[in-house]
Amino acid sequence: MKVASLLYQNNAFIKEINKDNLQYENVQLILGFGSGKLITDPKVYSDIQSKFPNATVSLCSTAGEIFDIEVFDHAISIVAICFSTSYVKTSVVNIDNAVSSLEAGEKLVGQLPKENLKLIFVLSDGGMVNGSELVKGLNSKNTEGVLITGGMAGDGTEFNKTFVGLNGIPQSGNIVAIGFYGEKLTLAHGSLGGWESFGLEREVTKASGNELFEIDNKNALDLYKIYLGKYANELPGSALLFPLAIKLSDKQDAIVRTILSIDENKQSMTFAGDIPEGSKVRFMKANFDRLIDAASDAATNCLSMIAMEPKLALLISCVGRKIILSNRIEEEVEAVSEIFGNKTSLAGFYSYGEISPLKPFSNCELHNQTMTITCLDELD
Repeated sequence: MKVASLLYQNNAFIKEINKDNLQYENVQLILGFGSGKLITDPKVYSDIQSKFPNATVSLCSTAGEIFDIEVFDHAISIVAICFSTSYVKTSVVNIDNAVSSLEAGEKLVGQLPKENLKLIFVLSDGGMVNGSELVKGLNSKNTEGVLITGGMAGDGTEFNKTFVGLNGIPQSGNIVAIGFYGEKLTLAHGSLGGWESFGLEREVTKASGNELFEIDNKNALDLYKIYLGKYANELPGSALLFPLAIKLSDKQDAIVRTILSIDENKQSMTFAGDIPEGSKVRFMKANFDRLIDAASDAATNCLSMIAMEPKLALLISCVGRKIILSNRIEEEVEAVSEIFGNKTSLAGFYSYGEISPLKPFSNCELHNQTMTITCLDELD
């Protein structure tokens, strides 16, 4: 397996890291993570096609781009991959051509051949697709032992339109699944948040999809404002500082949900994922050092699975973390790099949601506010 990383900005490839001397005409797969304005520009797509003429190309809009140990805005972070014996197959569904996000997930996995399938890497529209329902559909058609990871496309801090593409100019509503096949593939994954829970565990007593109305039979928005204290006056922006930890059952670990908006008229909060009635929730708050430590721990968890420095680590972190960490944002990427070492290529993006199992190679879940890592390598 050979990997090269490139950064595209100002109508040119301005940086290249190609330690493996990868010949670009041999590249099988291109993953590109960049600003929506760039990746939907026909000239940009033509430039990428020309440089990698024989590659499958998948592009995804972002809320920030990870290139090596740097974080950019308004650029495209590109990773080029060439396998020795492994290969990829792809599928794409537009949400307009599916009854629901759940059905879209079922279709995506159903279109992929199952033999020798090891990993399904998903890049999904981040605005039109219900990520919670998408992962239900993915899991329902998946084969046991096949890893599913990925993320929801971003649009900076605009939360307007997101774009995903496969062998064409990216479109809104697209969901792409890339299947990785081969007996020699080595995989690992990790996903951690680093947020601090506070207050009592409470029960969701009234909700509809991703809209929350009542906790413990009390108005959820009023309760939330009490917990926020002085930050309540800065809603909805301050909501990114105080996500919600949710447990769908007593046996399941908590997952994190970001608050996207509040509705004063309806007295409700809308989250970046479903909040089922009967689930248990706790409020959370940010701790800068713990966020960075969690990124490091996610990388450590990956190494515990493969006991070697992987060739490639795909990093998908949440836009909320980027906003909170601000000018310290590169510290979480540097923390990951310190764990893996300089043999591992890093590429990725800031997302509107991360897809990864909670436990090794189990069903995937939709996460918010995490650093999620997918490691790939190929045995000689």
